[in-house]
Amino acid sequence: MASFHIRSISLPSRSHPITVSLEEQIHKLNTSQSSLSLGQKLSGLKELYECLDDFLRLSLTQQSLSHENFVEEVLNGSLSLLDMCSNTRDFFSQMRECLQGLELSLRRSRNGVDAYMALRKTLNKLICKYLRNFKKQGNKSKSNSEIAVLLKGVEEISTSMFESILSFISQPKSKSKLSIFTKFLQPKNESCKEEVEVNEMEKIDAELHILKSKKKSSNDSNQRKSMLKEIEALEMSLKEAEEDLECVYRRLVKIRVSILNSLNH
Repeated sequence: MASFHIRSISLPSRSHPITVSLEEQIHKLNTSQSSLSLGQKLSGLKELYECLDDFLRLSLTQQSLSHENFVEEVLNGSLSLLDMCSNTRDFFSQMRECLQGLELSLRRSRNGVDAYMALRKTLNKLICKYLRNFKKQGNKSKSNSEIAVLLKGVEEISTSMFESILSFISQPKSKSKLSIFTKFLQPKNESCKEEVEVNEMEKIDAELHILKSKKKSSNDSNQRKSMLKEIEALEMSLKEAEEDLECVYRRLVKIRVSILNSLNH
């Protein structure tokens, strides 16, 4: 979770409802993101950027920005968020393609499980590498002005939210979580069940590990049919997330335009 403190905004628009709303949006996401679902996180980002765009369009805000010396820094920050949103959307698209391949193979047999797991592992490495490189590029704000602190707050919570959204499709860092849930799914371990929070991706992973480890039996067909329903539902969730990310991307573009407009104010 992002950790930062927003100081009182002593701008000409300090008491404006939009300024207050933007601060509230940042605070709400910062304090609740760990408990939000994927859809709620994406909705939260859309609301945040809609509010930010309204704030940047205020004439008094544009006047303040036009007299500040950190606009280039703000533009770089907006470009970074556009890049992160675009890549997050692409990773979700790739994950959905992997699931489509898995679905096709499961309709025929269980032979596609290994191929899916290999693709899943490769995609996970790409996500981890991207996040490492993104963090290396991050720069601390060189300005201490109050509007810079506010905009930096938006950038930090946005980065944290995108990382959290990507965690939906990336594999857990610890294998113990998957191991616990795999045991949870096994009927013979009914008395050994442990509370473990997982998302739909992790549930599919665990069920595939069970299917792969079991000897071929008459129950295979029923298990595969059940998994196919879950995969289809997950594909739909990822498709909806892609559409939401496209909407988020468009709002980020509008924000960048608003920042550029302030230069000509």
